[in-house]
Amino acid sequence: MADRIGRVAVGELELAYETFGDADNPPLLVISGLATQMLGWDERFCDQLADHGFQVIRFDNRDIGLSTHLHEGGVPNVMALLRGQDAPAAPYTLVDMADDTAGLLDALGLESAHIVGASMGGMIAQQLAIRHPHRVRSLTSIMSTPSRQVGQARPEAQAALFLPPPTDPDTAAERALTVYRVIGSPGYPLDEHRVADIARRAFNRGHDPAGVARQYAAIAVSPDRTPGLRESTVPTLVIHGEDDPLVQVDGGLATADAVPGARLVVVAGMGHNLPRKLWPQLIDEIVAHARAVEVGPATRA
Repeated sequence: MADRIGRVAVGELELAYETFGDADNPPLLVISGLATQMLGWDERFCDQLADHGFQVIRFDNRDIGLSTHLHEGGVPNVMALLRGQDAPAAPYTLVDMADDTAGLLDALGLESAHIVGASMGGMIAQQLAIRHPHRVRSLTSIMSTPSRQVGQARPEAQAALFLPPPTDPDTAAERALTVYRVIGSPGYPLDEHRVADIARRAFNRGHDPAGVARQYAAIAVSPDRTPGLRESTVPTLVIHGEDDPLVQVDGGLATADAVPGARLVVVAGMGHNLPRKLWPQLIDEIVAHARAVEVGPATRA
């Protein structure tokens, strides 16, 4: 259960956030992916991380949920941007979203945090480690990639992202189920009740297809992070599903290869979601990585 729920000013934006666990514990910030509100980080997942001795923070990125929506940015031509064709510039990039995340830490009075990002959230987390390394105690990049040139989606997974937007909570649930039946984990059952429930809640909380398009445009125009990651000294864990059809596993391999000393965990049967049956393994990996940094190199086992 969330301990604090609020909105804070970050530059010209307001970001909605929730915290779990004791505020005196080391902070661990989770960053959501494309089109995904903070609800995508399940409350029970956050509670379990908090039970390991962390203050867990989840939040809505710009243009999603209860955070500021940049309506003045219009609806970018995502397909043209993906193809590298001439198109109006994207309203913002992943650099701006990384700066938002650093601003959220400022607004919460946090000098640094353990950063965990999934999918686009992993891209933002990588950019945060490059641009604001002193704010990142440790980096965990999940089902992500340093570049659009690696980890490219299979055609059926790419197509699933461009299904018509929903018109009400029930069609939102149906659409989410259709998408996750394509991109989810083939080795684990899909929790259809949870997927449908989150989709309905997210629709009621803040439905904005144009905002999702602006997020997608930010991915499309952002440069390769590989050169910056090669210079990184942030302790890094990379987790990726062996069977991810949306960001294929070579995206995770490329991330781990770029960051000096990064540890790579490839999970058999995992696709582009976090199945509940994998939570114990994923939480153990995240916690062990963050704790090793908290303990310090001199006393690590």
